[in-house]
Formats: sequence, structure tokens, C-alpha cells
Amino acid sequence: MTTCVVVKKGNEIAIASDSLVTFGDTRLSNAYEANEKIFKVGDSYITLAGTAAHFPVMRKLLLEMGDECKLHSREEVFDTYSRVHAILKEKYFLNPKEDEDDPYESSQITSLIANPYGIFGVYSYREVFSFERFWGIGSGRNFALGAMHAVYGQAASARDIAEIGVQAGAEFDKSSSGPFRIFSIWAK
Repeated sequence: MTTCVVVKKGNEIAIASDSLVTFGDTRLSNAYEANEKIFKVGDSYITLAGTAAHFPVMRKLLLEMGDECKLHSREEVFDTYSRVHAILKEKYFLNPKEDEDDPYESSQITSLIANPYGIFGVYSYREVFSFERFWGIGSGRNFALGAMHAVYGQAASARDIAEIGVQAGAEFDKSSSGPFRIFSIWAK
């Protein structure tokens, strides 16, 4: 899958991802395709974990929403991703079923958002989290979380911590690999 992280330290916010795409046992490295896993919508950087099909769909959908795509608070992210869910079902034929006992339809998406207003995580039932320090998603997340936890107090910047996170994911997760994409912004 992937390793994607968001970090906030002081007034700096960073988002980072690896660049490997996998199809079962097949790896499509950056040498064969650019594999950009972070995209910008307004003043927000967004990354996803899950099927590669999410990236073109979500990029197009969020950009087409224009002013309706609001991502500056936990509530705005929830409202936007709730509208996204309806559009995914209607326009892009999303299969919202995961398990028989699911309490809600699934959007089948795990996402991280970084913007001047904070760092947010969105999960498949549209659960939204607003993180104070850092978080990670994808198959390499546990390695990234451990590495970021270990260096958070000593590292000079959010960017440094994010880079350490994705490097740890790529080092130990078979579905993550460099090169890495890292973007830094300043909090308001």
C-alpha cells in the first residue's frame, strides 16, 4: 500500500508520502511512473491510502467542488467528505460495502490533510481526527509512527520528522519505497 504522514511542530506543518504503487505482488516504482501521492486543493495538501483508483477520482472530485471543498476544521472536513461520499456513489460508482455488520456505508478511503489550519485524518466511515503532533496511514504507518514518536522531541522541524517517518516506512514495509514527497507549510 503506502506510507503517508502528517506532522505539526511549532508553526510548521508537513505532509509526506512514499512513491511506490503496488498491484498485488507487482511493484510499480517511481522509475516507471511519477506516482504522485500528494495533491493540492486550495491551501490543503491531501494524500490517500488504499487502491490507486482513489487518486484520480479524489483529485478530480475535490478540485471540481471549488468553494464547496472546505477543509479548515474538523467539522468542515467531515461535511466535505460526507458530500464526497454521495458523489462517489452517484458519479463514480463507489461500492460502499465492506462488512455485513457495518454501522455506515464505507467511502473506502483513508486520507490525511495538511493545511495552515491543522493536520487531519479521515477514515472510511468519515471519521475525522484533528491531530496535535503527527499521524500516519498506509501499510507502513506503524513503522512511521514509531520513528516519529522516537524523534519528535529532538527533531528540529516538522519536515525532518515527516521525512524520518516515511523513511522508516520504506525501510521496513514491503509496499513502501522512495523517493519521498514532502511539503511544508506554516500554520496560521
